[in-house]
Amino acid sequence: METRRIGSLDASVVGLGCNNFGARTDAAGTARVVDAALDAGINFFDTADIYSKGVSEELLGRALGPRRSRILIASKFGHEMDEQRRGARPEYVRRAVEDSLRRLGTDVIDLYQLHKPDASVPIADTLGALDELVRAGKVREIGCSNFSVDQLREAEEAVRGGGARFVSVQNEYSLIRREPEQDGVLAECERTDVAFIPYFPLASGLLTGKYRRGAPVPTDTRIGEGGRYGSLLSEQNLEIVERLIGFAEGRGHTILDLAFSWLLARPAVASVIAGATRPEQVHANAAAAGWKLTADELREVDALLAA
Repeated sequence: METRRIGSLDASVVGLGCNNFGARTDAAGTARVVDAALDAGINFFDTADIYSKGVSEELLGRALGPRRSRILIASKFGHEMDEQRRGARPEYVRRAVEDSLRRLGTDVIDLYQLHKPDASVPIADTLGALDELVRAGKVREIGCSNFSVDQLREAEEAVRGGGARFVSVQNEYSLIRREPEQDGVLAECERTDVAFIPYFPLASGLLTGKYRRGAPVPTDTRIGEGGRYGSLLSEQNLEIVERLIGFAEGRGHTILDLAFSWLLARPAVASVIAGATRPEQVHANAAAAGWKLTADELREVDALLAA
């Protein structure tokens, strides 16, 4: 599989999001998904301490076992684990990384990401603690998530004396949610050579083809369960999905192929991470990167989205 750079790391252009581990998949199911990812050439695995309160990291580390050296592990910290374990204070950064290393069963995290901004802590303090981890060999590269352009610039300006800098930002981005284009984050990444890692690239499943206008909503899915994802099933979004399905199928592809290939047509995008609960989903995601959209096709997609 093709790779792209995230700082000094060579990441597969399709990654595996591990948020389902410990939630929708048990240890055996996690092992099957991880095996499928390795078989498909995926080497970039993205997890977080908050996913299933640490269980995702534990199951990922267990499933990888001696194959750890073959892949890149990305994890995150900063969301609230409990009253004491949260945020981006330097003392917590040091504790959080040790907890993640232990759960993952490894001595280094390839990409360690601040999961969300912490307005109560100067970013220079957080970067200083992360730089200590890089110098100690516990972390190879550092990144951030859910950052705005202003926050990215503030972080870059706070780097001192050749210290570690954020080499990536992980924000939501898909054919349905295009905020990184509108808020300037994608352009900022291109300008500063920061890798962009889109999360929810399938819009929580809306771009898989399982949701069709006028058809019953599958109940055993994230969107079908309602909650904060239920709003995705608007008439406008379902109309867009129908247009995109028609475009993709007219070229011998699926809407899932289009969702991945459209993101990878953006130069700043390094790896498209999507979760999976079954091996066949992993193989479909990996294959989706094979469609190289032409400039004319990209213009046509933009027209379909704007109609």
